[in-house]
Amino acid sequence: MNTRNLLVGPFNRVEGDLEIRLEVEEGKVTSAYANSPMYRGFEPMMLGKAPIDALTITPRICGICSISQSSAAAAALGSAAGLAPAPQGALVAAIMHGIENVCDHLTHFNLFFCADFARPAYAGRDWHDRAVTRFTAMEGSAVRSCIEARAQLLHIVGLLGGKWPHTLAIQPGGVTRAPTVRDRIRMSSTLAAFRRYLETVLFGAPVEAFAALSTAEAITGWSRGDAGLFMEIASDLRLSETGQGPGRYLSFGAYPLPEGRSFGPGVWENGTLSPMDTDRIREDLSHAWMLGDDAHPRQGQTTPDEDMRDPAYSWCKAPRMAGQTMETGAFARQVVDGHPAALDLAVDGSNVLARVAGRLLEVARTQMMMEEWVAQIRPEASFMDDVPVPREGQGEGLVEAARGSLGHWIRIEAGKIASYQIIAPTTWNFSPRDAHGTPGPVEAALVGAEVGAEEDTPLSVQHIVRSFDPCMVCTVH
Repeated sequence: MNTRNLLVGPFNRVEGDLEIRLEVEEGKVTSAYANSPMYRGFEPMMLGKAPIDALTITPRICGICSISQSSAAAAALGSAAGLAPAPQGALVAAIMHGIENVCDHLTHFNLFFCADFARPAYAGRDWHDRAVTRFTAMEGSAVRSCIEARAQLLHIVGLLGGKWPHTLAIQPGGVTRAPTVRDRIRMSSTLAAFRRYLETVLFGAPVEAFAALSTAEAITGWSRGDAGLFMEIASDLRLSETGQGPGRYLSFGAYPLPEGRSFGPGVWENGTLSPMDTDRIREDLSHAWMLGDDAHPRQGQTTPDEDMRDPAYSWCKAPRMAGQTMETGAFARQVVDGHPAALDLAVDGSNVLARVAGRLLEVARTQMMMEEWVAQIRPEASFMDDVPVPREGQGEGLVEAARGSLGHWIRIEAGKIASYQIIAPTTWNFSPRDAHGTPGPVEAALVGAEVGAEEDTPLSVQHIVRSFDPCMVCTVH
């Protein structure tokens, strides 16, 4: 039997702190082990700090999803205080968060994922010349137009939050700046320009038309814009048959507003949606270079094992919901929210195509939401309520970053942070094995991936890994 081991990495085009060890037999992956090889230590860094410092420190975990971290920290502090933010403040926070997530999806699609289709290995395919023209790094026309549209959209975050990344505008009681009527007009104009980009470049049709697609066939058969080019490529490469996920989807629910979360929360498995119950979360440490016992993040700790003892092989913990692995991300969000096309795609389980389709659906739906949110801004209202942080208490902040479910758990004693634990989206998706030997979602999704005899960084493996859009610095904080 032809057996070999491969160590593959880096993967990301932003930061590459990911290694995956593959066991390959007869040209296919039989086992995969995902290693987050860099320890950062933000959680122990928080201990003894003033609770409000979480708003300054935790967004520095990541320069891509800093608003997600900021929103989670503010929500955790608000939860500890038992108070909600001002309604108009929550609305403005949702606008900023939605913009960050949409920009992240665009960056992933154009710069991180589709760039692989311009590789010489695909020369001769009917679509390859078009992929080269559109997606070649630094040169592709889709890449250039994406960067320009993204930069213009982020002006709204600058207007509302002062800067991006690492704004301090989002607080437990709301936001620090009250937008004016003129600001609302400017934001509406910016969103209108961004809509034109989406409708002429990405979708080639009104965003409502793409958001209204109700079947897997309609999604995969989309033929317009860069989304259509991706669907053509995905069909030719059979990306719907690769990277099968666990079929269990987790979402904390995105964009909390007074009337509820704009994308609903829950756990979806086998066609059944269960309510979100974070008490069922545990972090397994059996294969992580961590000391301590398995625990809920309220009682958990982050104590690195400096000896890096076996059988551990990653700094990433292994979060489980009721003992099971969970896939999180845009596709999971759309399934949990009940979008009909996502539910139809989920019949065959998650895969490379479905994950990218979920992001495209979310871009269209979030654009429509953001337009409505901006129209609902009332400059005469209060955008910040007083939310005093208690000297004793605990809270959890649950949000949805672009890559999936993000949770912050804080415990406050004598006016200081006594415990701070974070589970990021990539911690869920790229977790190592647990005490039962169950591989994490990416590890399981890689089994069966084809590996050519001469490949040391297999294209099929890269497509699967990048379909989850890993952010390893968030994983290990």
